[in-house]
Parts: sequence; structure tokens; C-alpha cells
Amino acid sequence: MSSVRRTIQVLDLLARKGPLGVRAVAEQLALPVGSVHRLLSELDEESAVERDGQGAWQLGYRLLDIVELQLDGLGFQRLARPFCEAIAAEVGETVNVNVTSGDGCVCIDKVRGNENMQLDWRVGSRGPLHCGGAAKAILAFLADADQQRIVNGPLKQFTPNTITSATVLRAELARIRERGYSIDAQEVVLGVFCVAVPIVDRTGRPVGAISISGPSPKAAGSSVQPLASRLGAAAEEISRRLGFSGEWPPLVAVSRGVHAVG
Repeated sequence: MSSVRRTIQVLDLLARKGPLGVRAVAEQLALPVGSVHRLLSELDEESAVERDGQGAWQLGYRLLDIVELQLDGLGFQRLARPFCEAIAAEVGETVNVNVTSGDGCVCIDKVRGNENMQLDWRVGSRGPLHCGGAAKAILAFLADADQQRIVNGPLKQFTPNTITSATVLRAELARIRERGYSIDAQEVVLGVFCVAVPIVDRTGRPVGAISISGPSPKAAGSSVQPLASRLGAAAEEISRRLGFSGEWPPLVAVSRGVHAVG
């Protein structure tokens, strides 16, 4: 029997039967106790299982997170598309939807406006969270521990405008949280400017962002506020449909970790 099949059987058993000891799992699945012990230990390292107060094994919350994110991701693009089309038609620039993926984000949809320059990232493009409008909008609202891990990690430079200082990035993220939107002034691609707002799930965790990008300069303040407000209204509605019921703009997420979508 393959290790993958054994893993699925163990997880299925714990889901149906609840907390069980190693021997009980081994007996019900007709597997060697030593093999079950090693398998549960490995799953524990990935937070897929955990021990209860009596030392029995039960499913961990990581699996619930994965399922929640998958359910959110399935409807994410469909929910966002009408807003993207309406905003792109209104402002004449490209509207992008990004989702979190590990310690980065991925563009899953875009609707182009009527601008002549097409320098934005293609659908499927992956980038880090420390630069770019959508990425910083997500990063600014992550739980503190996750945010600091990324801020203190490698900050790759893409253009002369990319933020590569942890101190400068922390200050930028504080400003984003205060105003509710992020700005990308040619941080990823020269000639491309962006404004973005986070999208959150039912727990308030940022799972993506919606943004407007194009060749027209964008800077924080009154000139970009109409775009930010338009994006904010769309992001709030999408977040509500994903189950979010808290105040808007959202607060910084509780410490649950950065999770992959897609």
C-alpha cells in the first residue's frame, strides 16, 4: 500500500471516528503500529493532525483551512469578474484579481481597459508580497507574525523603485493599513502604476486583492481616492460574499498563517 493511500485512510478514519490512539488507528486499518506512529508524526509536523487533551490523535485545523481556501478560491474569480468588468469600463485601465499563494500572490483574472500600454502581469503570473499594489495590500493586512516573516526575509529588487529595506517596508505597510489601499509606483515594472485593495475571507484573513493598473501615475492622496473608493466598494462586496461580516476596511488578520490558494 502506498504512503499516500495510507495517509488518506488515516485522515478519513480520524474524520469519521474522532480522536483515536495510535494502536486504535493501526487496528482499524490493519496497519503496523510503527508505520502509523511515523505517519501521524509526519502529519503532526504539517499541522494536519494534533493530539487532544488525552493524547489521542485528531484532525488539525490546517485541513479546515485548506478546505476553506479551496471553497473560497472556487468562487473567487466568478465573484470578482463583474466588478472587474465594470471598473475597467469606467476607468479605462486594467483591473486585476490576485490571490495569496504561499508567501506570494498569483494573478488569477484580469479585465483590460482601453489603455494602449499592456505592461501588466499576465494571468498565472506569480510574485512576492513585498512589492506591487496587490501584493502589498495583502501583506499589510496579514497577521503580524506572517507579515514580519516576509518583511524580514529576502526583499528582491525588480526596479529602482522596489522597496528593499525592512524598515521602509514596515512604514509603508502601516500607511496602507491606515488609508485602506496600497500604491505601486513602478515597483515591479517600469511604466506601470497600480492602486489595490485587499479582499478578505470570513475570518478577516486577506485572501487576495483587486487592483487597477496602467500607465497613468498614481500616488496616495486625493487624486487617487476615487479609484481607491471604487476598488474598496468592490472588495467589500466580494469579501461579504465570501462570508466576511466585520467592519470595513478590515483589521489586521488574526495569527493563522499565510495559506495557498490555487
